[in-house]
Amino acid sequence: MTACCALLAGCGGGTRQDADEASGTYELKVVSATFPQSQSISEPAKLRIAVRNTGEGTAPDVAVSLDGLYRRNEMPGLADPEQPVFIVDEEPQDGHTAYVGTWALGPLPAGGTREFTWKLTPAVAGTHTVKYTVAAGLDGKAKARTAGGGPPSGSITVRVSDAPADATVNPETGAVER
Repeated sequence: MTACCALLAGCGGGTRQDADEASGTYELKVVSATFPQSQSISEPAKLRIAVRNTGEGTAPDVAVSLDGLYRRNEMPGLADPEQPVFIVDEEPQDGHTAYVGTWALGPLPAGGTREFTWKLTPAVAGTHTVKYTVAAGLDGKAKARTAGGGPPSGSITVRVSDAPADATVNPETGAVER
């Protein structure tokens, strides 16, 4: 019985995860968001989103969340109904978080800009929209707002052709060249 109580005491106790995140509202602006609007299945493309701190204080942990990388497949019996529309080949350097679809690049001082860059490979042909939302922190205490008061967010719509990209294999190196 004592071991059980000791085990339960360790569950959920301790310091809150958000205890050290500064509270406040930070003025952030998406200064550019680029992703090729015309793509081919299986041809990697770069998604770049640049965020500037247009306010006065340092945003604790500037982050970008992406929506539209997966879609739900309602076919019964699937082990995982979330199927990729875009495969994340490379994520922003040093930006990995424990949150699905969210990357963070640390504190962003007033006047500073950070660029988030992903290498994404389209896995499904068709027209797709990738939505992005910028946050000032990961734990909800630090809020991001634009000068107009709304959340810094946007979307990019791309058309993915079902024709695969032209590629050859270099016979000397075995590398795929596009």
